[in-house]
Amino acid sequence: MDDKRRLILDQALALVDERGLAAMSMRAVAERVGLTSMALYPYVGGKDALLDGLVDLLHLELGTAFDDDPADIDWRRRLRALSRAVRALAQEHPSAFPLLLTRSAAGASASWLAAALRGILHDAGVRASDVPRIARMICALLLGYLTGEVTGGLPVAENPLEPDDEFDADLDDLIALVESVSVRSGGGSGTPSRRDRPGSPAEPRR
Repeated sequence: MDDKRRLILDQALALVDERGLAAMSMRAVAERVGLTSMALYPYVGGKDALLDGLVDLLHLELGTAFDDDPADIDWRRRLRALSRAVRALAQEHPSAFPLLLTRSAAGASASWLAAALRGILHDAGVRASDVPRIARMICALLLGYLTGEVTGGLPVAENPLEPDDEFDADLDDLIALVESVSVRSGGGSGTPSRRDRPGSPAEPRR
């Protein structure tokens, strides 16, 4: 990514973090980087293109935070670590995060999440023809759930768990779902679940 474009996107994201998505305008971003509004266009286009650039930037941050090492980590632990990295991104950028759900992936890096999920599902033994569909489903579950969590849009539970405990329980169920799909595919993904022993789950890098 061009250095000037990255600077503009970084400042746009900082603006959204501080003041919310509604406060983001070409003029407000231009003021933060010491340019006129018109001077932004060669780097980020108009406001719609700027929003797409934020989607690309969020995916770049996610790819940097998640250390995917298939040689060392069981696919279940990788799926947990990836999901936690997505949640950490949502908590760090709650105003911008819903863009991942509401806008199409525009930049080259914006396909990163789906590609990471496809690799995990392949290693889980999911049939190749089913991998794109299951990856899309997990994307929708993660992005939808976490958008609801950071915006307060989730339904109120009758006997709520602590948010971290609820998310971990949801990951248990998600892993069980992938295991069942793998078994149907003839992949036989094995048994370790419930926090995927041995050792503790991999965490996103800080």
